[in-house]
Amino acid sequence: MISDTCFLRACKRKKVDYTPIWLMRQAGRYLPEYQKIRQKMSFLKMCKTPEIAAYVTVLPVKKLNVDAAILFADILLPLEAIAIKFDIGEGQQGPRIHNPVRSVQEAKRLRIGEPEDDLGFVAETIQLVCRELKDRVPLIGFSGAPFTLASYIVEGGHSTNYLKTKGLIYQETQTWHLLMSKLTQLVIKYLKMQIKAGVQAIQIFDSWIGCLSPDDYKRYVLPYSKKVFDSLKECNVPLIHFATGSAGLLELMREAGGDVRGNYLIGIDWRINLDLAWKRIGYDVGIQGNLDPVVLFAPKKEIKRRVKEILDRAANRPGHIFNLGHGVLPGTPVENVIALVDFVHNLSKR
Repeated sequence: MISDTCFLRACKRKKVDYTPIWLMRQAGRYLPEYQKIRQKMSFLKMCKTPEIAAYVTVLPVKKLNVDAAILFADILLPLEAIAIKFDIGEGQQGPRIHNPVRSVQEAKRLRIGEPEDDLGFVAETIQLVCRELKDRVPLIGFSGAPFTLASYIVEGGHSTNYLKTKGLIYQETQTWHLLMSKLTQLVIKYLKMQIKAGVQAIQIFDSWIGCLSPDDYKRYVLPYSKKVFDSLKECNVPLIHFATGSAGLLELMREAGGDVRGNYLIGIDWRINLDLAWKRIGYDVGIQGNLDPVVLFAPKKEIKRRVKEILDRAANRPGHIFNLGHGVLPGTPVENVIALVDFVHNLSKR
């Protein structure tokens, strides 16, 4: 029964036989099977071809023995439903937005379409994956959070100082609130479509909120994140709130989760010890993390030591899901990823 799997039990802070593990970007560039497909088609083409996306989603479950699958997609895909044009560059180039939004006129022109019309391929992929998994492990759906989506479409791509984004916040505050309101509606619709299609959990990536001060996060972002979580709580699936560089925002992220406790987890990166983070957010919500992805390039003996350290910090409390503090990096040795999963399972047996 899918609801009784280790991952979903941990999400609800129930007792488990071992600590479940899945990895961000577990279906990615470090896998030779992925690389072989990638040589023949673009990343976005892979995302938009349900048979390919489903294959890549399921691959790590079979190869790594992880406790959950995560949909093979991109955090920016929902932008297609508001006619934002983008592509994914090679290497360090990352996403490039062709029609950025930097004025009130451009924000007003955004129209929130129905995700089924523009993103039906995502729902089709989910249905294919669920049939393939046959309740073996849960499938996690996801989206970029409103702030992260906004930062991309204002900056025109990735940024290091978010000058344009913060400039819009500080200089054209009404425009910022209009943009965030529309993106919040979009994210809610997109994630509800995924849940309807069959995903059993949701992760919301607010990848770039670490660039904000706590006051700016509380004023300009938290109300919109909270609206997303409040709107999804009726769907009764676990909700994971992940961000990087968020050590100064943990209590506010908890506040954004509102009253979805028991179905709410906060994902942390490696820049804060897990026990300290959990104490700050409260043990009545779950926690996910938090191995530094670069550790997977270390000898297996060191990987095992780091795994034990994180598990010791979790102290067998209900509600811990093991993960990296960010995605698996290109070039990561596959055998080390397999060893990581084995270490977590074996060292955490109750």
